Amino acid sequence: MRKDRNINTIIDADGNKLVLINDIRFKGKRKIDWESVKLYLKEYVGAYYEIAESSEIIYIGSEFPEEFTESESRKALMGANAKAKANASTAIPELIQIATNPSYEKNRKSKHFKKAKNGWYKYDIRFALPIYENEILVRYNVFNARLLVNHAENGKRYLYDILAVKKETSRPQQSVW
Repeated sequence: MRKDRNINTIIDADGNKLVLINDIRFKGKRKIDWESVKLYLKEYVGAYYEIAESSEIIYIGSEFPEEFTESESRKALMGANAKAKANASTAIPELIQIATNPSYEKNRKSKHFKKAKNGWYKYDIRFALPIYENEILVRYNVFNARLLVNHAENGKRYLYDILAVKKETSRPQQSVW
């Protein structure tokens, strides 16, 4: 994992954990270089992280970079939400650590029989990206998303994708902390 990441986990005004991604690595709203995102994500493969709330271990498997960058849900994202997903890739360890509110779903697709034999879990996450005007930080845009985790045949849980990336509506606490 890269050492040059500028990421913090904070508690917001409502008492909820939030990952601040202070550096925008993947710029532009119209055209994200998803190949660069995929290369970045490959650095996580083989690692594992613990969800603080439940002590569950989430592994990063070799399928994650491809699914994250090539999934139908990613292709449907546009503008700020696509940029947010791309930059969320720089904070995977922290996003796993703050994951909360798990929900379980049985596997329904035969193509996922081995990789999700024991079903799927989704967890809520929140992260924020800085907004600059004339190189001055003016606020953060806060995003909600869901971690998609498969519970594999081997009993391990693997991060599969980040879904439903959506910007929260503006609130006063999104000003610079």
